[in-house]
Amino acid sequence: MTTVSAKIPDEMKEELEKEDINVSEVIRNALEEEITKRRREKLRRDVDSLREKIDDGVETDEIVGAVRETRQEN
Repeated sequence: MTTVSAKIPDEMKEELEKEDINVSEVIRNALEEEITKRRREKLRRDVDSLREKIDDGVETDEIVGAVRETRQEN
């Protein structure tokens, strides 16, 4: 594993400790969500671009759904 650091205000650090928040877990989860969000956005852009090229009337959501189903099967 790699260590990542960030500077935060002292008050925030105090609140995190007061609330017994697992900072590492929160950061990992937030980064995973951001990666997933960006991958989906890229996939949607790629699908839109492909759809424009082939212009066969297939909706983006249908293509994205098909890609997701294929991923789940593997």
